[in-house]
Amino acid sequence: MNWLLVIAGAMVGAPLRYVTDRAVQLRHDSVFPWGTLAVNVTGCLVLGVLTGAAVAGAAGDRVELLLGTGLCGALTTYSTFSYETLRLAEEGARFYAAANAVASVVAGLGAVFIGVAVARSFWG
Repeated sequence: MNWLLVIAGAMVGAPLRYVTDRAVQLRHDSVFPWGTLAVNVTGCLVLGVLTGAAVAGAAGDRVELLLGTGLCGALTTYSTFSYETLRLAEEGARFYAAANAVASVVAGLGAVFIGVAVARSFWG
């Protein structure tokens, strides 16, 4: 049963990642991977809220599997982030590569902390 929850979450997360990435990237005329940054930071925010809810006892194991492992696992993408950063560096856009690495880590961590804080305000 657990694997069905993961699959159900991933069935929403993967297409959501693709659609969001394309929509965001089309709005920016830049080599910077704004779409990947957006989905990764959004996933961190959702995972932060979920973590805060779980710690407070408001989200059980099934919700964590569905939303944390399934949805967020398919929505976010470390491999694409790594590939795009490497591609930027190899193409001579070293500033963008460094900015992508720093922005992804800082914004991702910031989003997860904000998510936990939001959850604590609701369930804390």
